[in-house]
Amino acid sequence: MDIDILLILQEFRNGVGACLTDFMSKMSFIGEMNTVLIIMALIYWCASKEFGKYLLMGWSGNRVVNGLLKVTACVYRPWIRDARIIPDSDALALATGYSFPSGHSMNAASLYGGGAIRKDLPKWLRIVLGAIVVLIAFSRNFLGVHTPQDILIGAGAGLLVMWLTGKLIAWVDKNPGKDIMVACIGIAAAVAVAVFAAVKSYPVDYNEAGELLVDGAKMANDTYKGVGWCVGFLIGWILEKRYVRFSTDIPMITRITRLTTGLLSYYAISLILLPLVKSWIPGVGGTITSCFIQMFFVTFVFPLCIKHFEHIPAMSK
Repeated sequence: MDIDILLILQEFRNGVGACLTDFMSKMSFIGEMNTVLIIMALIYWCASKEFGKYLLMGWSGNRVVNGLLKVTACVYRPWIRDARIIPDSDALALATGYSFPSGHSMNAASLYGGGAIRKDLPKWLRIVLGAIVVLIAFSRNFLGVHTPQDILIGAGAGLLVMWLTGKLIAWVDKNPGKDIMVACIGIAAAVAVAVFAAVKSYPVDYNEAGELLVDGAKMANDTYKGVGWCVGFLIGWILEKRYVRFSTDIPMITRITRLTTGLLSYYAISLILLPLVKSWIPGVGGTITSCFIQMFFVTFVFPLCIKHFEHIPAMSK
């Protein structure tokens, strides 16, 4: 039945629904991993440190959960299961890893859903954020890269992780000395997921031409990314909490300065440093290390820099 739904949507997309393809592609884009990460980083640096921390922690957990579920279920993408499915070409290029559950849906549930379930936000904003989650998830069906169960389980699991993250942060705030224990447990769990992905066996199926349909080792790449991001967040979170303690209670001009320098430095690292790291450290190690660096920069290195440089004028007075 899931394939039948995608075929109906595909026929609609190729016909009268063609005008919606660009809109759905844009909705899918704002659910991409790196898009979500930079939005959360800007919130963390410039708008609300506490809200940003909650989003980054929940998303890091969601990436590990998504990676674990994907390499456990090993569900093939719709077009591999049925040759009649022809996904949108742009969406196909970015559809990595196994199909179940949808990573975009979990990303959407982390950032936009994470805000939608926060009772301290205005009701109208929560409704808008909830609608964005639905649109991002549906876009993956509309574009033909995920089945309905992929997005339903992805969004549901993502929201559950965000709810648990909120509870965990509240508990740590009441028990501040337990943060290192939480970080250690999280790192151990992430490493265990990486080991599981590396040692488990994957389905080996061939097409009529004798070609391997799916390379399980390549499909696990998103899992390793999640592990790197999660470990980077947990270590950066502990170090920032103890040695930096930056604030987002700042003037508007400082927010604008942080946003500008943060974006420039983030993209410099992502586009220059991380490719070099991957070339120096091939395979799984390079994937985990590069994602660790990316998240460690967001949670610790850039906050350390802004705390240092923003403090210089105050010292000169």
